Amino acid sequence: AVVSTQSTGVDGKINRKSNVGDYQVVNGMPLNITGRTGITGRGLLGKWGPNHAADPVVTRWKHDDKGEKVVNPKTKKPILQFVSIKRNDTGEWAIPGGMVEPGDSVSATLKKEFGEEALNTMKMDKKQQAEVGKQVKDLFKKGNVLYKGYVDDPRNTDNAWMETVAVNYHDLKGTFHKFKLQAGDDAGHVEWVDMDCNLKLYASHSYFVMGAAQVNEAHW
Repeated sequence: AVVSTQSTGVDGKINRKSNVGDYQVVNGMPLNITGRTGITGRGLLGKWGPNHAADPVVTRWKHDDKGEKVVNPKTKKPILQFVSIKRNDTGEWAIPGGMVEPGDSVSATLKKEFGEEALNTMKMDKKQQAEVGKQVKDLFKKGNVLYKGYVDDPRNTDNAWMETVAVNYHDLKGTFHKFKLQAGDDAGHVEWVDMDCNLKLYASHSYFVMGAAQVNEAHW
């Protein structure tokens, strides 16, 4: 067997570098950096090796009719809400993220996917797109990285796997009260969802949401 180690990870515009570290390539096929899954080949994933995604966790405080923060009676902590979409493919609730396309940056993907999946910018006219785009850009200027690395995903195989960067953007100014959440083509529904430990979300998304609750010292 011909064994090499993938380190630089640059293959044209495709980023084959893992956020976890170096991985072996045996006979031209990358080996899953965390071990074997029992499934060989590329499977349903688009690329061999690491397939990079970006997951924006957009949050706001839950307020009552008087504008006061809603506090959970048990934990005595304020309740945080996040933008969640219902996936068309699995029917599960998820963060409105997506794949990092060749040549794109993670930061560009975070803004693009949130706009397309949660605000349906693809169906807006140019004026609306420009207005919403400015607001998204302002909100996404500063975020807290919640996670960067390998994620458990039902599509992972011995030779292809998912990795992501999850970033929390907290809407302190109430920016998105001005806009109506509207599901894009890849989402069946979109809404603000209360954060809670009983949430059942797609893949590793519950872990990212919990991280956002911890960072903001919110109820979980």
